[in-house]
Amino acid sequence: MVRFAKIEAGYAYITVEGVEYRVYIEQAGSGIPILLQHTAGSDGRQWRHLLEDEEITRDFRLIAYDLPYHGKSLPPLAVRYWEREYKLTKQWFMSFVVTMARELELDRPVFMGCSMGGHLAPDLALAHPEEFRAVIGVEAAAHSHGGDERRRYLWHPRVSNEAKAAMMHTLCAPTAPEPFRRETIWCYSQGAPAVFKGDLHYYAVEHDVTDTARNIDTGKLDVYILNGDYDWSGTVAAGQALAAEINGAHWTRMEGLGHFPMSEDPVQFKNYLLPILADIRKRSA
Repeated sequence: MVRFAKIEAGYAYITVEGVEYRVYIEQAGSGIPILLQHTAGSDGRQWRHLLEDEEITRDFRLIAYDLPYHGKSLPPLAVRYWEREYKLTKQWFMSFVVTMARELELDRPVFMGCSMGGHLAPDLALAHPEEFRAVIGVEAAAHSHGGDERRRYLWHPRVSNEAKAAMMHTLCAPTAPEPFRRETIWCYSQGAPAVFKGDLHYYAVEHDVTDTARNIDTGKLDVYILNGDYDWSGTVAAGQALAAEINGAHWTRMEGLGHFPMSEDPVQFKNYLLPILADIRKRSA
């Protein structure tokens, strides 16, 4: 007999800044809602292991989505996207997440994102603290400047999607199970050519809370930062420095993990995530 994952999937029509997007969403569990933001150039499949973990979904409603232009969320029909450069901006990124939370009628959800999603965590905490009960920035940093030069190689006729995937492999922990590492980079080999480069506009150019992270009020929402040992982009030192700027923030070093802990080594990532989720439950009681 066939075995089905306990995941509900479908499309939601969400309008952001006057444009309607058809957004693919997968959900599992019940309880406190958690919005799950994938990394640059990939999609919500990165969170599939958490969505199928009944220890987590027993108390939390996990909501993984493909950002427009990613995965199964196609570009909007109302935009002549082929005539313009795809470029993810901080303002649109924040507006999308806040709008989606409101449209789904979520009661102060948790936001958890990795990489560019990890960067968005402090941006949301700073600009929209009233919308969330907590943010979890996985592989977050105050900024990732200095990587912008690499962006021009990520959309070039001589650079294949396999090259992008290979570069992402260097961000994975060498100790992570190979099937999970291969799955992580497989998703990177499937992204639309311009999207990874466009996402890094936000990640490497616009995101910068160097001078503003100290203004995040953890009396309004809880802030958690996690960084893996083998991540050469959102480094342990960078994450620790970010957390130190935010009075009341919680920081965790993830030993033996890389840039994509939820997909490259979900078992080990869960060990670091469960105490955070327990803390959120306690504070939400």
